[in-house]
Amino acid sequence: MKRSYTIKNLGCANCAAKMENDIAKLDGVNSVRVNFMTSKIILDAEDDKFASLLSEAQKIVHKYEPYANILK
Repeated sequence: MKRSYTIKNLGCANCAAKMENDIAKLDGVNSVRVNFMTSKIILDAEDDKFASLLSEAQKIVHKYEPYANILK
């Protein structure tokens, strides 16, 4: 299932690329796109793992941008 979310306080294009790379490595993620210009994340993942993957993605976002949050 593919879902789109806004990332509030995303301040760095390089950080967005690192987030995308790390989230793509999570088990159950089919694809991910983090767009710095639109402050959006598009996550395509297995339905049964989506909630836990979104939580892990938020941890990765905080790793690179401590004040950024994925808005549900």
